Amino acid sequence: MSDFASFDFEQMTPADCYRLTVSTVVPRPIGWVVTQSEAGVVNVAPFSFFNGMGENPVILCLGLLPHHAGGGGFKHTAANIRATGEFVVNLVPYRLVEKMNITTADAPADVSEMELAKLTPVPSDKVRPPRIGESPVGFECKLMHALDTGPDQTLVVGRVVQLHIAREYLEGNPARPRVRTDALDLIGRMHGSGYYARTTDLFELSRPKSYADLKATLDP
Repeated sequence: MSDFASFDFEQMTPADCYRLTVSTVVPRPIGWVVTQSEAGVVNVAPFSFFNGMGENPVILCLGLLPHHAGGGGFKHTAANIRATGEFVVNLVPYRLVEKMNITTADAPADVSEMELAKLTPVPSDKVRPPRIGESPVGFECKLMHALDTGPDQTLVVGRVVQLHIAREYLEGNPARPRVRTDALDLIGRMHGSGYYARTTDLFELSRPKSYADLKATLDP
């Protein structure tokens, strides 16, 4: 067994706690989130505190941190979701990493990162914010809960109301297609300020079908 170092998060600075957390909770999928302000400005920003967290209904969760670079307050994404209750989560393939990186910039609230990164807005079906036309996957979401988890820090729980997948990544029966997940070539966030991973290094592992099957393989 390894020799462990222990860290008391209740006694440490938030910055040190965050640094250790994002260096170990990896890889993290990236939600490329599109929102729209009440004034109609389209905001685009990537978040790696993101994942799917429910089946019925299907929900997506976002962890939105304070707007440190802007002197505090909610980030534009959080403010827009709170105000309108709608957002679109797009996924990021490797071919779009440079455009995604542009949308990390601390742009003013009246500047659209969609235009800044020269992305194509495509009208959504059930929510006001558009989706990113270049992204192979887009989830239209409506806000279920916005939970304050710290000063200007929000956990957003969104219900998926519509899903868009580029047809080139679907195969089989059109009524119940399979997704060619490997072909999506999505990226995830790793440690440090600029490290990412691609979903191209895969291995397959069969899960036990039942406890009885597991016991049969473990018992001599």
